[in-house]
Amino acid sequence: MTAKNWVMALVPLAILAALLVVIVRSRPADAVRAANAPPVERLTFQRVTLEPGAIIATVLNDGPDDVTIAQVQVDDAFWTFRADRGQSLRHLGRTTLTIPYPWVEGDAHVVRVLTSTGTPFDHEIPVAVATPTANSRFLGVFTLIGLYVGVLPVAIGLLWFPVLSRLSSRGMDFLLALTVGLLLFLLVDGAEEGLEAAGGLPGSFQGGVLFVLAAGAAYLILEWVGDALKARRPSTALGASGRASASWVLALMIAIGIGLHNFGEGLAIGSAFALGEATLGTLLIVGFALHNTTEGLAIVAPLAKERQKTGLVDLMKLGLIGGVPTIAGAWLGGLVYSPVWSVLFLALGVGAIAQVTLQISRQIGRGEERARGRTLTSTPVLSGLLAGFLVMYVTGMLVG
Repeated sequence: MTAKNWVMALVPLAILAALLVVIVRSRPADAVRAANAPPVERLTFQRVTLEPGAIIATVLNDGPDDVTIAQVQVDDAFWTFRADRGQSLRHLGRTTLTIPYPWVEGDAHVVRVLTSTGTPFDHEIPVAVATPTANSRFLGVFTLIGLYVGVLPVAIGLLWFPVLSRLSSRGMDFLLALTVGLLLFLLVDGAEEGLEAAGGLPGSFQGGVLFVLAAGAAYLILEWVGDALKARRPSTALGASGRASASWVLALMIAIGIGLHNFGEGLAIGSAFALGEATLGTLLIVGFALHNTTEGLAIVAPLAKERQKTGLVDLMKLGLIGGVPTIAGAWLGGLVYSPVWSVLFLALGVGAIAQVTLQISRQIGRGEERARGRTLTSTPVLSGLLAGFLVMYVTGMLVG
């Protein structure tokens, strides 16, 4: 564009900026507000961690008016506290409160923050557990948990590939439908968790909108990645001959989608442990392991349908893409958990799984059945869908 066009494009922005300055300085909304009206206060707890002899709480002002923190109670008793960024918070301002309190491991505690107007805001710690610190023991434990619930189950699921590649055409329809059932369950489960987490965000973050936009972005990005991979040469395409085969691209897309889902799963595991909201018992880890084994089956289904020749190294790559994010999510959730990140990564997983589910569904059935629109009414397909739902539902009961 010419300099004149640039100036013409910037003029509306300059006028808008001037208008916003006038609105902020004149505060027209205050003219219709009663002089003695109380301020609108919305204080939210962003993170609460436990250190020996102290509770650390990060709070955010989600309301339109300034908020001043006056007092802090723990278990109905007033306690002294220290605010690192001061006690007065503007809109979206945050501060971290350090409360010297002798909390008891395994007990429940309630932290209450009182504002200068006397408005209380509570946060419950159901099970008090010391927040882990970044040391070798912490990283080792969460790496082991990530291996148990993410990497190894996905790898075990990949071992079905030699058997699956020998199935008949009807058996392949059953397998692909089973995969769609598995992924649809993950889609619904991830959407439910994501929307629940979005509902817990401060209103200013617009959690529902953030979730939908992030899921849509993941869907479109995965579409773009798939098209790009199909056009690349074998030196950069995983295991392909000539240009990357559609089955390899689809398997890789499934692994990426499952990896994003497992990252969100690991994030939830790490944050729940760090925030004292859950304990990872053996039964829960067993449930995750059973639940995630089926994800390896979903990854190799497209390769089995096309009878794609696949080496052990290539299968390992796909397994690592799908499983390793569980470890990374557990690390991040345990160390620097943020509720916004939970919503974001759950949404990315949902969008990615939606994309690969659609791609797999297009491969189900033979040409004649697809032309007549009778793919979903065939016995193998209906049986596979129901089996996929049932497997995920039953194993999901152990982790719910």
